[in-house]
Amino acid sequence: MLVKNCRLIIDGIEQIKDILIENEKIVSIEDEILKKDCGEIIDAEGRYVIPGVIDPHVHMRDPGLTHKEDFTTGSMACAKGGVTTFFDMPNTVPNTITKDNLLEKKKTHIGTSYVDYGFWFGGSKTDNHNEVKEIQNDVVATKVFMNVSTGNMLVEDEKVLENIFKSSKLVGVHAEGEMVQKAISISEKTNVPVYLCHLSTEKEIEYLREAKTKGLKVYGEVTPHHLFLNEKDVEKNPLLRMKPELKTERDNEALWEGILDGTIDTIGTDHAPHRIEEKIEKLTFGIPGVENSLEMMLKAVKCDKISFEKLIKIMSENTAKIFEIKNKGKIALGYDADLVIVDMTTEEIISKDDVISKCGWTPYAGFEKGGKIVTTIVRGNVVFNDGKFVNKIGKEVI
Repeated sequence: MLVKNCRLIIDGIEQIKDILIENEKIVSIEDEILKKDCGEIIDAEGRYVIPGVIDPHVHMRDPGLTHKEDFTTGSMACAKGGVTTFFDMPNTVPNTITKDNLLEKKKTHIGTSYVDYGFWFGGSKTDNHNEVKEIQNDVVATKVFMNVSTGNMLVEDEKVLENIFKSSKLVGVHAEGEMVQKAISISEKTNVPVYLCHLSTEKEIEYLREAKTKGLKVYGEVTPHHLFLNEKDVEKNPLLRMKPELKTERDNEALWEGILDGTIDTIGTDHAPHRIEEKIEKLTFGIPGVENSLEMMLKAVKCDKISFEKLIKIMSENTAKIFEIKNKGKIALGYDADLVIVDMTTEEIISKDDVISKCGWTPYAGFEKGGKIVTTIVRGNVVFNDGKFVNKIGKEVI
């Protein structure tokens, strides 16, 4: 494949280049590539081409809750949103807290995804640290719920927490408020890196910043909904309930400040879809997000809140580094050809009528897109182009 006339950000400078792809890898980036027999040719027409987004935090609801989302519909939402790799959380039904459940989940999802994927393994209150240790090379990380979860996944006993940390190469935590401090403390005590999911308050950002100042192996993630929405929006739209809940406008700004000064490492959507009727029937926490995350973050680029370079770091490059995902996160020689062609001239509005996710709605309806995803390419294979889906070629990441 040859992708021509790509507007790339190279060392902070916009440059128009051609990208040649062979055997799913980027093999050449030049001003003009005239190679014959290069296969499919795509003309980016001077539009921005960025690395495919890696979303480290999604709940595809598969198995067990597939009326809300499944691996195929969720991966379609990813492809439409410029996400070329996602990591699926373990609180499915059954919970992914045993080796058998993990292996069955992996087997079931072969051939069902349009984009690449990885799996989290869950820590259990029953202390499954032996299984955690055994499967570390088969998952992206261990997930521990320290505040709220379903089934056996809420872990409160400190000894169990330490056992799970010690058995892991990296632990991601759902921790809010003071529990963020506790997670950092256990990470320091066990010398195991901790990944703080969906931070939502100014105080939590301060905890992370202090830990990084001390040189601890701590990483922080924020969601687009905690950046763009706050408690005032819940008054207008009662569907906007999730864990952690939306906070204040000041917390919004503190999260943006954390992105700008490098305290925040990644953007994860915490894509946790429920159908509207479920949300209306009773208080149900969780909202969709993966389909519109890049469109929303491009708003920040368009209004000069962050640079394109920063967006690429927090949505692709940093995630690949933290989770040690091989050959992803950059447009560089030898890397997987995961590319997204973006039209930054669009004035389109996000609409629920265009939603691909099975849940059928989006919290960002009515927002203007910062950019339109024209084409999504996974390892040199077009999976989404001009509103159409092709090539269900997603596979598990290394």
